[in-house]
Amino acid sequence: MSRPLILAIDQGTGSTKALLVDRESRVVARGQCPLGLATPQAGWVEQDAEEIWQSVLKAIAAAVTPELSSNVVAIGLSTQRESCVIWERSTGRALTPLLSWQDQRTLALCQAIPEAEQRMIRAKTGLPLDPMFSAVKAQWLLDRINPDRTRARAGEICIGTIDSFLIYRLGGGHVVELGNASRMQLVDLDKARFDEGLLDLFKIPAAALPRIVPSSFEFVRVKGIANIADGTPVTAVLADSHAALFAHGAFEPGKVKATQGTGSSVMGLYDSRTPSEKIDLGVCRTIAWQTDSIAYAFEGNIRSVGSTLIWLADLLGIDTDTLAKLASDVPDSGGVAIVPAFGGLGSPYWDADAVGLVGGIVLGTSRAQVARAAVDSIAHQIVDVLDRVRASGLSVERLYVDGGPTKNDLLMQFEADMAGVPVARPEMAELSALGAAHLAGVGAGIWTFADLKALPRDGTVFTPATDDVRRQRLRMEWRRMVARSRGHSVNGRGDARSAGVATTY
Repeated sequence: MSRPLILAIDQGTGSTKALLVDRESRVVARGQCPLGLATPQAGWVEQDAEEIWQSVLKAIAAAVTPELSSNVVAIGLSTQRESCVIWERSTGRALTPLLSWQDQRTLALCQAIPEAEQRMIRAKTGLPLDPMFSAVKAQWLLDRINPDRTRARAGEICIGTIDSFLIYRLGGGHVVELGNASRMQLVDLDKARFDEGLLDLFKIPAAALPRIVPSSFEFVRVKGIANIADGTPVTAVLADSHAALFAHGAFEPGKVKATQGTGSSVMGLYDSRTPSEKIDLGVCRTIAWQTDSIAYAFEGNIRSVGSTLIWLADLLGIDTDTLAKLASDVPDSGGVAIVPAFGGLGSPYWDADAVGLVGGIVLGTSRAQVARAAVDSIAHQIVDVLDRVRASGLSVERLYVDGGPTKNDLLMQFEADMAGVPVARPEMAELSALGAAHLAGVGAGIWTFADLKALPRDGTVFTPATDDVRRQRLRMEWRRMVARSRGHSVNGRGDARSAGVATTY
């Protein structure tokens, strides 16, 4: 064998990618397979689990040629989060569609849970009760395929996130990685295990759930995969957002990343000794990964980032590249603001009743100013989360970014201006896959953590270039628009008069 390679599989919403990464952290081969998304009813978002499995096989086949197959020493897996699928234990056949993190069909189930129990869920899991998370999805699916729970209690069916399903298909064994498990809304964060009270609340039998394992672990040895030797181990699994944080080298508090795709995940580690009640309620607590110890993280999930640009481009009859160029033609939005609450607002508001709006338009408003408002909305939403992080007493020293929208220099500079900290954009675009590769390589003995910390990562750095007066003015205008979206009013300081934008979740 001339050189060891790590196979990283990045299973996302729109496609599955496979990367071969060498000891120098260089990508030597790639494969990709696109995926479909179904919306059978308003608010329903689902995918075909079998199609996802086939996309994994096709991506691997495209990346790993027969000549390179013997070089693959380990596999790392990065996956979309907060999904849920049920499959048959005896065959691995999916019995339900995979419900996406974007799916909202369970809103009524969430609203039926009393506030006292919602507070209990938040205290144990670090997550607000929301259709985004997997627990209520599992309840909804079981109600339809096994309403009396007999098959689930007998262990005949398996419930899991997409990482759990793929591990099962790669080589058997019903397990789930701890970081993904922490997003199911069934795990007590302090104990790092499924909570019996939560299982009872959501009517989910423990016998159908996977065993929770660390992120760095021998999950399975694969068999029957073209161009991959039988017995090749899967040595790492990370949720996609967590994998991006890992790839950025954000191994200590103060380094925060904002993955920007369809939506956005703003995440950073915090000291596990920080009392949970100090973390602002607009920000989730979660588990980033478990190696020798558990790394705890805060996170804000923003629902509409890149999707805002796609929506406006479609509305204007242009493509997103033209939209970005249009936005760069003006110095600012001219007072126009777009609050993209297409399905309510996520972090830090968690307001399902918020409505999308375009405000501040006058007769002289141009298309370019509206385009700029769409771009600016991404930065403002990210800084909304950072403001809550700082309110919790946690540090934000540098913002690392990744994802499609971050290619836009205008957006990156505006994020630095509004956040008031440097924004670092790495040269490598496929951060989630790279993070999975790095952790898998640690498990395979390719790297140590010291090696990973020493890797160069900054790429292009955007430093704040505006003054506090302008920053605060633009931020106050944005908060006023968010208040209108949520049906609240704010005074001249941008504070809530009553139920307020800064205090209601």
